[in-house]
Amino acid sequence: MLSKKAGPIGVFDSGYGGLTILDEIRNALPEYDYIYLGDNARAPYGPRSFEVVYKFTRQAVYRLFEEGCHLVILACNTASAKALRTIQQNDLAQWDEKRRVLGVIRPTVEVLDSLSHSKHIGVVGTNGTITSRSYELELAKMFPHIKVTGKACPMWVPLVENNEFNSPGADYFIRKYLDELFSVDMQIDTLVLGCTHYPLLIDKIRHYLPAGVNLFSQGERVAESLKDYLQRHPEMENRLTRGHNTRFLTTESADKFSEAAAVFLSESISVEQISID
Repeated sequence: MLSKKAGPIGVFDSGYGGLTILDEIRNALPEYDYIYLGDNARAPYGPRSFEVVYKFTRQAVYRLFEEGCHLVILACNTASAKALRTIQQNDLAQWDEKRRVLGVIRPTVEVLDSLSHSKHIGVVGTNGTITSRSYELELAKMFPHIKVTGKACPMWVPLVENNEFNSPGADYFIRKYLDELFSVDMQIDTLVLGCTHYPLLIDKIRHYLPAGVNLFSQGERVAESLKDYLQRHPEMENRLTRGHNTRFLTTESADKFSEAAAVFLSESISVEQISID
């Protein structure tokens, strides 16, 4: 039985990348309590099937509900692409129809038309996000005149998670994937970082971008969208606790998570290891 008491905002990612989203959300909405859950033991989600990503994401969301969350943000493009809609349509009614799960793709898509002059947009992400065509499908619904070109960048997440994002190897793979993307469509004037790890590569990505191309990172936009959502839904806002506190949960080693999180957050954190199988 899920608790009806007010609770923290849940933020879920398969690994560490969602910490970049959490950071922006806490900057915009510092008064609330948060729980961050990283399913690091089963990461990465990017190469996994729709069925497996849905199963893992469903388990993680329910665990956050058990921890007292009424609202969960999927701070993971792969989970947003492969699991969000099914959880919203099938699972919430069974668990608690008043709880909500939100993703990172729709808030990003909503602003892209205003950012692009050429109406040619590039999206870089994991294999899972790109092959799902989620950005393409969402843009087709909202802005059918926009042309979307996606590019999977499978080496970028390992570069970040192995703290190699400032290495010469990072330069090679960033330049390689961007060259391949722009060789498909040279009219792209806006590039979406469709993975929460990629902000740590942003300086190098800017270096290899063609002149005049806008670079769009999701964190700030997701935070703005959440702030707007809570203003429009006071019934949810009233179910959130306000203590300026954040708990960090991981399905892997707590020490390993704490060490890696220092790359993403400018603070030392205490981490709890859990199981959600």
